[in-house]
Amino acid sequence: MQVIQLFIYPIKSLGGIQLNQSQVTQRGLQYDRRYMLVDEHGQFLTQRTKHELALFKLALTKDGFVVMYNQQKLNLPFTMEGATQQVNVWEDTLEAVVANTFYNNWFSKQLNMPVKLVYMHEQSNRLVNPKYANQQEQLSFADGYPVLVISEASLQYLNAKLAYPLGMDRFRPNIVVDGLAPHQEDELGTFTLGSASFKVAKPCGRCVVTTINQQTLETSKEPLATLAKYRLAGDSVNFGANTICLAEGELQVGDHLIVGI
Repeated sequence: MQVIQLFIYPIKSLGGIQLNQSQVTQRGLQYDRRYMLVDEHGQFLTQRTKHELALFKLALTKDGFVVMYNQQKLNLPFTMEGATQQVNVWEDTLEAVVANTFYNNWFSKQLNMPVKLVYMHEQSNRLVNPKYANQQEQLSFADGYPVLVISEASLQYLNAKLAYPLGMDRFRPNIVVDGLAPHQEDELGTFTLGSASFKVAKPCGRCVVTTINQQTLETSKEPLATLAKYRLAGDSVNFGANTICLAEGELQVGDHLIVGI
């Protein structure tokens, strides 16, 4: 049981970056979902309604990130300081730093609508659902949990049932692990990777983002139609495990997963 892929998504709902190693913080992998785009009302943007967000691709630089869209490029620092405003992510309202006009205009131009780029600073308060938290862990702009873990076998098991196989990018994981049985990630409980330790909170309920081809934006009923036949729990179609960080540390591709801490 070992890590075979690591991903971060520095701007919520935009493209991901594959890594060889990462620091792990209480809010998730370092730099993961600390930026977000919001509309003029401070409401977060998501691929659920703006499929084209998938076409914004990101890469890591020594000073931050480069965002690429339609042959246009934007350099973005790791962190931002400045004026703040209240923003909304699902049921949570929290404070975030607002990027300056240069960044906001760039994204507004690409999306053809007024948007702002916001950054979650360290004092911003957003808690993991207390039903699943360990010690009032803080959360990034991620939907609900700091880290998403998926077994490679879970994807292989799904793809064996589909007419056309899907890539792991449909599911936007942070950590992909090999050597587990299909969906065994749901049952890991507490575990260690590298010098960080984790606890599975609950299976991850999936939405229509999984039905969007991340390169072409084509949509279909899959994989949700097939997953609903064998991964339906109540009204939730589950794939992957929502996970919290119990102890911060570092992990890298090749680290072995040790159950229990």
